[in-house]
Amino acid sequence: MFDVMIVGAGISGAVLAERFAQDKKVLLIERRQHIGGNCYDKIDSNGILIHKYGPHLFHTDDAEIWQYLSKFTEWQIYQHKVLAMIDGQPVPIPFNLNTLYKVFPQNLAARLEISLLNNFEYGKKIPILELKNANDADLQFLADFVYEKIFLHYTEKQWNLTPDKIDGAVTARVPISISRDDRYFSDRFQAVPKNGYTAMIQKMLTHKNIKLMLNTNFSEVATLRDGKIYLFDSEFNGKIFYTGMLDELFNYKFGALEYRSVNMKFEMLDVENFQTAATVNYPNNYEFTRITEFKHIHPAKSARTTILKEYPQNYYVGKNEPYYPVFTDAAKTAYTKYLDELKNCPQIKAVGRLAEYRYFDMDDAVKRALEIHAEFKN
Repeated sequence: MFDVMIVGAGISGAVLAERFAQDKKVLLIERRQHIGGNCYDKIDSNGILIHKYGPHLFHTDDAEIWQYLSKFTEWQIYQHKVLAMIDGQPVPIPFNLNTLYKVFPQNLAARLEISLLNNFEYGKKIPILELKNANDADLQFLADFVYEKIFLHYTEKQWNLTPDKIDGAVTARVPISISRDDRYFSDRFQAVPKNGYTAMIQKMLTHKNIKLMLNTNFSEVATLRDGKIYLFDSEFNGKIFYTGMLDELFNYKFGALEYRSVNMKFEMLDVENFQTAATVNYPNNYEFTRITEFKHIHPAKSARTTILKEYPQNYYVGKNEPYYPVFTDAAKTAYTKYLDELKNCPQIKAVGRLAEYRYFDMDDAVKRALEIHAEFKN
C-alpha cells in the first residue's frame, strides 16, 4: 500500500512527505489532532493569528530553502525585534551598542563602546562567556552586568541549570552584538507565511500520494519484531522516517531523555496593544521568561489583543510537551544508547529536532529534510 512511512507532521515530516510523494505512496501519521507540529497556528476569537506552541519566526540565508517554501506560501516580510526588561525599562536584545546607552550613563556607555570596538570587529556577535574571558577591565565589568541582568537568571529559568552546565551551542545563541542593529536575526530572508504556517504545511500535504492519519501513534499502526517492521499487521519493507522521540520509539528502554517543557498561558486583553514589540523578555523577578503579542507578528484589526506568557517547566512523559533537548553530558550519553539501538532497525531513519536530539531552527529543519530526501529518494 505504501512505499514510505513518515512519523510526525511537523515541518520536517511535511517536507519529507511532500518530496517523497512526487513518485511514491506516502503514509504520514501524527499523534496530535493537527498538522504543523510546534509551528501550528490558528486564528483565535479576537481574529488574531496565534502560534499555539510559542512564536515561530522564519529566517534564513539559504536561497534554496526560501525558494522551496515559497512554492507553498506567500510571505509577509517580518523582522523580529526583542526587548528585555532590565531594571524596569525595556531595552533591545541581543545586547548591542544601542543597549549600552539605555542602561548606562552616557560617559560610561561611551567608554564601554570604545573598549568593545578596540577588542572586537564591528558587526560581530560575541558569545557572553567569551566576553567574560576578555582581558580588559571595562569589558569584564560589562560581561558581569550582561551575565547577571540578561543571561544568568533567564537561562536558569529556561533550563533549570546554570550556564556552565549547558552545552556551548546553547550559550552561543545569546551573544553581545557589536553593532547598532536592533534586529534579533540578521539573515537575508526574514518573514512569516502570509496565511500562517498551518496553511503553508496544509498546501505541502495536498498531494494525492499522501495519506494523512491524525491522532495516531506509531505503536497503533506499526510494531517492531525481530528486526522487522509490521505495518497494519503486514510486513513493511519500505523506509520509515521518524521525527518523534527515540526513547518513546524504544519504549524508554534506557530511560526517558531529558527535555525542558513550557507552560504556554494565553491571555486576551481589552486593550488594542499590550507592549511595543512582538516579544519582551523578563530575565529577572518573574516566573515567566517572555511575553509575546501576536499582533506585532501578524497585524490584525481588533480592539483587543492576545498575549502569551511562557513558563518553563520540567518535561514529564505523557503530561506535557517536550520542547527543548537538554544538552548535558548525561543526556548525550543516554541518547547515544538509543542511536545504537536504532542501528538494529536499518529501515528507520531519525530526522528532525526530537529524533536527532538537536535544536533546529526552521530553516535547518527544512534543509535537513531535503538532504535526507536526496539521500534516500531512489
